[in-house]
Amino acid sequence: MATNNQYEIINTKNKNNYKEIRQFINHNYRHFNAAVVKDAAHAYCEHLQKGGQMMATLAGAMSTAELGVSLAEMIRRDKIHAVSCTGANLEEDIFNLVAHNHYRRLPHYRELTAQQENELRQSGLSRVTDTCIPEDEAMTKIDQIMVEIWSLAEKSGQRKFPYEFFYEILLSGKLEQYYEINPRDSWVLAAAKKNLPLFVPGWEDSTMGNSFASELIMQKTLKNPHTVKSGIEYMLELVQWYEKTDAAGAGIGFFQIGGGIAGDFPICVVPLIRLDLQRKCRPWQFFCQISDSTTSYGSYSGAVPNEKITWNKLEPETPRFIIESDATIVAPLIFAYVLGD
Repeated sequence: MATNNQYEIINTKNKNNYKEIRQFINHNYRHFNAAVVKDAAHAYCEHLQKGGQMMATLAGAMSTAELGVSLAEMIRRDKIHAVSCTGANLEEDIFNLVAHNHYRRLPHYRELTAQQENELRQSGLSRVTDTCIPEDEAMTKIDQIMVEIWSLAEKSGQRKFPYEFFYEILLSGKLEQYYEINPRDSWVLAAAKKNLPLFVPGWEDSTMGNSFASELIMQKTLKNPHTVKSGIEYMLELVQWYEKTDAAGAGIGFFQIGGGIAGDFPICVVPLIRLDLQRKCRPWQFFCQISDSTTSYGSYSGAVPNEKITWNKLEPETPRFIIESDATIVAPLIFAYVLGD
């Protein structure tokens, strides 16, 4: 594990590299998907320069892909002001923080047989593309701590959102003894320190969500399913955040990584406010999606941005981009471009 001194040297080098990456993109990314990357990154910067704020949404397994290396710095530098993510992305950033040395990378994962997959399972390794998450060192370790704080919350009559429990354990310092990466590379830790608004729709299907449900079924440690706040309560919180943020500045942009519920849940807040509540608010003032979904009809992840105009989510003049590529390649480049501003 690197020393604090080594971390500071690495961080200084990264700051110096951002401008070089920005210059490289400006000079080389001239056509096709590359040009869209440059245009989207430039429009992102313009939105922030006008005083706008940005929500990022994380689908897939971006935390296990260690997107936190670049995302955490975006949060620290106030380039991202809210995050919507899956329960998996919330918890897997913490799994990686405390158990990175026990992860196993499988560069030839495409060649694995069903029997080899079963051997991984028997070894307590859950595979996410080319990376295996260790059950005991990551999932079980965090599960035991979470059950304890859920139990304490239930006994005291407290109710919190899923992310608030994670913020609590991170800010308490309970996990510091287990850190196996530079803590600056944990985006959830960076978000906790900023008290960043974090929306986690569908949290129930995550490892910790499953654990919470199992504890309720067994009725030994937990008995109240309302100790962890629900998805509807998340939507109520989102409406309050959106209206307050929209009224206070130059509007809110939407930077979407992947598709699914992490993106669909928060983007719907605008039609909710405008159509259901009959209140005034600006639609999203910037939209960019990085996705490898094939453009199609009837698919949210594959829908082109123009379709969102009919749903009151965007306006015809909203800067909008869709980058058909791998987010693990594209997102860090865009982040570096923005950080080099």
